[in-house]
Amino acid sequence: MNPQAEELNQIIRQKSPAVYDMLSERGKNIFFPKKGILGQTAEAKGTRINATIGAAVEDDGTPMRLETIASKIDLDPSLVFPYAPSFGRPDLRSKWKSMIYEKNPSLGETVLSLPVVTNALTHGISMAGYLFADAGDEVIVPSLFWGNYNLTLANGYGANLVKFNLFKNNQFDLEAFEAKLNEGEIGKKILILNFPNNPTGYTPTQEEADGIVSIIARAAEKGNKLVCITDDAYFGLVYEDGVARESIFAQLASLHENVLAVKLDGATKEDYVWGFRVGFMTFAVKGGDAELYSALEAKTAGAIRGNISNASNLSQSLMYAAYNSAEYGVQKRAKHRIMQQRYQAVKEALNEEKYLKYYKALPFNSGYFMCVQLADGLDSEKVRQVLIQKYSIGTISLNGILRLAFSAVAAADVKEMFEGIYKACEECR
Repeated sequence: MNPQAEELNQIIRQKSPAVYDMLSERGKNIFFPKKGILGQTAEAKGTRINATIGAAVEDDGTPMRLETIASKIDLDPSLVFPYAPSFGRPDLRSKWKSMIYEKNPSLGETVLSLPVVTNALTHGISMAGYLFADAGDEVIVPSLFWGNYNLTLANGYGANLVKFNLFKNNQFDLEAFEAKLNEGEIGKKILILNFPNNPTGYTPTQEEADGIVSIIARAAEKGNKLVCITDDAYFGLVYEDGVARESIFAQLASLHENVLAVKLDGATKEDYVWGFRVGFMTFAVKGGDAELYSALEAKTAGAIRGNISNASNLSQSLMYAAYNSAEYGVQKRAKHRIMQQRYQAVKEALNEEKYLKYYKALPFNSGYFMCVQLADGLDSEKVRQVLIQKYSIGTISLNGILRLAFSAVAAADVKEMFEGIYKACEECR
């Protein structure tokens, strides 16, 4: 093992033996290189002649650039063309951390790590797998989950996704979740909580969220060491009263010494910048302090360094500028109103009783998506094909379910979409 990895491991073991036990073998072995090329480059910062950086500069010391590119970007070239740190831009990391507290006021004085910038949520899931999942480890997910977990965790790291039933009587199935979490021997367990959920667009009520947290607390009390990954890709996009407004991460952040909360979030869906690929990975555990979090951040940055080197500097600079703009909040609320209108259009359209002959909506109250469960005997793939070929309507087929991204459908087109599904079902019965 590299001495720099062992140095980080010693800090983590001393500060939190439980968190150390949660690390995968890969996670234990990773480190951010303070020596070698990166260390020597850091030591040379500020020198008059700096021949360490693997980048080109103009004779005046500014980043070398093509005007065909630079002319399209209204930012200082130093914020665009150089590499960003593997940890992410320090100013953006600090800003996002302050925003986490603003969006989740119940965190109060809870100590969190400084977020590490990932190449959006998919990369964040991958980095969580890198740090915590060994081949053969089980990752607990709901029965309806984002398919990319398979590629990143199962195909990528050899983990096994094990599912619990998501809904019972149109509510979150707390019994199924508790049974799955307590299945097998006491030990390390990894779970992903994705709210609003993809594909269903469901966020638990506050009462259900409290129930989930209580179940996790009881499992931790038994001696289980729990890596709780919160996939908050669609955070903030809630459309109903009574639904949990804060991330469940806030309740997990100081829950128990055996619970490591790993928050994955970012600008992608929240701020409508899907191609910018700016995400964040934040850690919290009861009793966690700056030294522990610094070690976890260094391991995360080391994994990023060995994987993609760093996320886009341009994207990070654009997001930092947006977050410090007086117009940001006003514009974001305006877009939320459009999403709310589309959600309401879906709810109203589904009042048509005839649709129940062929499909019914699964619970939804937030996010980008909702799902309809097709009646027995209907093949969702056949329905999907008819919708494309005859009605020019695109949907996603998920084993008897159609996922609909109402986020991408104008409110005026929602009724036509559901009528098309009804007609396609009639033809496929």
